[in-house]
Amino acid sequence: MKFLPGLIFCLLLVINISYSKEAESLTIDELGDEEFLNDDPSAEDPTGQQPRGPCANWMGGAPGYPGHNGAPGRDGRDGKDGAKGEQGESGPKGEHGEPGTPGVEGPRGFPGNPGLKGEKGESSFIYHSAFSVGLTTRATLPNLPIKFSKIFFNDQKHYDETTGKFQCTVPGVYYFTYHLTVYLKDVKVSLYKNGRPIMFTFDQFQNNNVDQASGSILLLLEAGDEIWLQVYGEESYNGIYADNDNDSTFMGFLVYPSLTNS
Repeated sequence: MKFLPGLIFCLLLVINISYSKEAESLTIDELGDEEFLNDDPSAEDPTGQQPRGPCANWMGGAPGYPGHNGAPGRDGRDGKDGAKGEQGESGPKGEHGEPGTPGVEGPRGFPGNPGLKGEKGESSFIYHSAFSVGLTTRATLPNLPIKFSKIFFNDQKHYDETTGKFQCTVPGVYYFTYHLTVYLKDVKVSLYKNGRPIMFTFDQFQNNNVDQASGSILLLLEAGDEIWLQVYGEESYNGIYADNDNDSTFMGFLVYPSLTNS
């Protein structure tokens, strides 16, 4: 029992040393990596005095380990914008794009200036063909061309009074007409083209009366075609009449030519 006080003293001393080490470790963690402990006893006390305590210097604790790194600080503020760089080289030309949709139709423009006057064209009136003839006596024989020997107009000589026929020289469209005095007999006449009857006219004679028979037609003729009038049928239809007071006429003229430029 005489060693019990000494044993208790030593346990208290060990507890005091352990507590001192923990305090030194906490101080190092708060100050960063700064070295707090020093082997030189004068570094701990600027007066140079030895630490007071129940234990000698040889019983001091070992230096502690450096503390852990602290938490990262907050991000700093953004820096100022740098100077503008030089313009880079132009890139290669892109591919041609697809055509866009048509736009809305714009307003109608003003009329343009009149064009230059064209060259004078070929007039149809440079081609002439016309005749107008009449009877001097009664028609004699049926089924033969009637010879109109009274010439009113025949400058181009396209009508032949010796045959009673008109011969086409200028191809084109022609107008033909006839007005016949009917007396003593009925009349039936036909207009012929190249030996074929084209149209007919019939008039029935009334006793003690003078009648009129007429007809007209447009025909497309070629050069060399022939046109004439003749009594169609028997002698009983030969009532065409003419004297100094009554005329029977036949006429025709070119309406327009159908020539083609070669």
